[in-house]
Amino acid sequence: MGTDLNIGFGKKGQRNLITDVPGVTVGHCTLKSENVNTGVTAILPHSGNMFTEKLLGAVHVINGYGKSVGLMQVEELGTIETPIILTNTLSVGTASTALIKYMMKDNPHIGGKDGTVNPLVFECNDGRLNDIRGLHVKEQHVQNALESTDVIFEEGAVGAGTGMSCFGLKGGIGSSSRLVSLDGTEYTIGVLVLTNFGSIDYLRINGELVGKKLKEAINAKSEPDKGSVIVVLATDAPVNERQLKRLCRRCGAGLARVGSYFGNGSGDVVVGFTTAQKLPHNSKKQVLESKRLFENALDKLFPLVAEATEEAVLSSLYQAETTTGMGKTRYGLKEIL
Repeated sequence: MGTDLNIGFGKKGQRNLITDVPGVTVGHCTLKSENVNTGVTAILPHSGNMFTEKLLGAVHVINGYGKSVGLMQVEELGTIETPIILTNTLSVGTASTALIKYMMKDNPHIGGKDGTVNPLVFECNDGRLNDIRGLHVKEQHVQNALESTDVIFEEGAVGAGTGMSCFGLKGGIGSSSRLVSLDGTEYTIGVLVLTNFGSIDYLRINGELVGKKLKEAINAKSEPDKGSVIVVLATDAPVNERQLKRLCRRCGAGLARVGSYFGNGSGDVVVGFTTAQKLPHNSKKQVLESKRLFENALDKLFPLVAEATEEAVLSSLYQAETTTGMGKTRYGLKEIL
């Protein structure tokens, strides 16, 4: 998985995917026809009941041009209690409803004595290649993505990434992972991205400014950096929610390495979680024990977060197939190279 571009120096996980973090699975539902290039991607942080066994979570909004659902409660409470759904901008409402129904199925007290649920749905605008006004994503497609999650999953023009464009090329889903040793124990950092951002003039691979050469190769036009990127960061390292937010901020360094400057019209959002501990929805105990890293130890994780984000973006470009829709064509990076 990933690319053949030898990105970074860190030790990669077995699959070089976000699913190298134990318990994490990913699934897609892809919708593809003449002018329909869209879909849904689902990330399950663990295989149990997310509502009754919550995880510590954090969000970091790099540039807030977006329509995501659920960020406010994660910011306030520092926990996530549902899977994470990625889709196109105008399908956020449908995906949110489907995710709520998915959660209510196994939790009959949601909406009653256990309160409501905070669905996490994130989006990018795939309208360049997809008939986004057609509202082709239905609730069943979200259900299909949730039911198809596995540790092995496709990257590129699949699921929510089917119609996405990135740096003037074909974007989509990309992933990568890195390993870090702390006190003799190996932990994993995994990143998954939905890429729909960037100007081809600024694209860099391994530090080399290649965008202008690629633009000439495919006779592309310069476009501003807009369209959005969603970054999902997972780890099994025992960080608390504040430290997790610090890790989320470092994803921006990885985006900058490939050439993003977080343009005015780009919604750049990071959501992160750690599987190191589960928090009960209901507890008889008022004091719960938890672990956290010594703050200086985060310096071992910071560069790996940036590096995994960088490779995940390039993997989304590299794995994506050339796609045509709505009268436009976006070329996959591997085909050009």
